[in-house]
Amino acid sequence: MNQIQLCDMLLEDGLNKWLGKIHKGDTLELMARMPAQSIDTIVTSPPYNLKQSTGNGMKNGNGGKWPKAELINGYAGYDDCMPHGEYVAWQRECLNAMMRLLKPTGAIFYNHKWRVQGGLLQDRADIVAGFPVRQIIIWRRKGGINFNPGYFLPTYEVVYLITKPGFKLAPKANALGDVWEVSQESDNPHPAPFPPKLAQQCIGSTTGEVILDPFMGSGTTAIAAETEGRQWIGIEKSKDYCLLAKKRLTAHRELSA
Repeated sequence: MNQIQLCDMLLEDGLNKWLGKIHKGDTLELMARMPAQSIDTIVTSPPYNLKQSTGNGMKNGNGGKWPKAELINGYAGYDDCMPHGEYVAWQRECLNAMMRLLKPTGAIFYNHKWRVQGGLLQDRADIVAGFPVRQIIIWRRKGGINFNPGYFLPTYEVVYLITKPGFKLAPKANALGDVWEVSQESDNPHPAPFPPKLAQQCIGSTTGEVILDPFMGSGTTAIAAETEGRQWIGIEKSKDYCLLAKKRLTAHRELSA
């Protein structure tokens, strides 16, 4: 099994130097240094820019902020509060970088959340416009909390399947359908954990051997990739989350031994 390594800067070229490691740094800078058309599958859930929400967001029933919301202070090293136009431009730049890395048979599973802003549906069309979105998968996530009596409890997010022309699902994976019921993860100190089962279902529905997550967070995609017997590469800006991912990967490997 590849050794976990935290790298502030990589000087080597070639994909082998990237595999099985969490690379600490800016995702755009690091993706720009990776070989083109070297990645089979990308599974990622970027920051949602939730602190720019004008709707329910992290507000309680009285219009104030919900004090127990995990993301009320943003992420470690990132406040999750960019002006919307800047956030859209950043995410489009990230998607362009991902597309450069994909093989002609590759695919991106891009998890995001729809919301209503100023009375208009914000379905992330401004982010994914022009990219080859093949399908939208609904992630029906059990659980959740909502103390605002003016809103129904939110129970779903979306996964955009963005593909190169040659992408095909693994045999029989199309039987999964396009609504996936996966419970949220409860035993994870990250403020916005990505369930291992969801990442594993994305990976397992492809035949891709090399999996990238450019927003690795607590290491969930790496855990899912190893569960599915695939190689992986992670990028994460926060040292705290790199260390958390390393701890979770170590625990996963001990349980799997």
